Amino acid sequence: MTESERAGEQSTGEVPPESTGGKRKSAFGDPDASLLEQMGGVRGLVYSSIPILTFVPVNGFWGLTVAIWAALGVAVAMLAWSLVRRENPQPAISGFFGVAIGVLIAWRTGSAKGYFLYGIITQAVYGGVFALSALARWPLVGVIWGLLDGKGMSWRRNPQARRWYAVATWIWAGLFAIRAVLQYALYLNDEVNWLGAARIAMGWPLALLAFAATIWAVRRAMVHERESAEARDATGD
Repeated sequence: MTESERAGEQSTGEVPPESTGGKRKSAFGDPDASLLEQMGGVRGLVYSSIPILTFVPVNGFWGLTVAIWAALGVAVAMLAWSLVRRENPQPAISGFFGVAIGVLIAWRTGSAKGYFLYGIITQAVYGGVFALSALARWPLVGVIWGLLDGKGMSWRRNPQARRWYAVATWIWAGLFAIRAVLQYALYLNDEVNWLGAARIAMGWPLALLAFAATIWAVRRAMVHERESAEARDATGD
């Protein structure tokens, strides 16, 4: 590090990435990051919404075959745009595979509603996994946060912290269950237009609310973890 870099670090109080091994702290739970940033930014919202906004109206005007190619074309274009701009391609890649599976099911079933079946199934699976993890006293929010925060599974030794991680996990389990049940009801009634609207309306808006509640619960858990650590230090354990 040069003298000017050291001076800049001292004046701003910031620690450059190289001084921490090049690792960047996750935005998850960062009070300086907006909820949208913590959810992956505007690009995540765009990549998840545009294919649906393309598929549903095109299907209504020109039929299923054109809608399939239109959704695929949009997904490919977004992926190419992400690569050209040298951005993190993960949201575009995830979006592309989601669209590809959706249009494949729609093509095989010959029905536009098949485009949404994969999403309904994944929501049901996610909800079941989160619920089971909470019941097994290994709440997934705690497991994920322990990995991100670098503290591992030490939180499991703190009943109060584990309780708050379980609260956050049940919130997500409930969100996934609501999505799966309501969208499956629309699927059974062949409501393709409403399925598209529900997919978008129950996507980011509800996820932002769940994420806000998760941050609140995780911070409560961290308070209990910190108090427990301070108590152990005071007693010399």
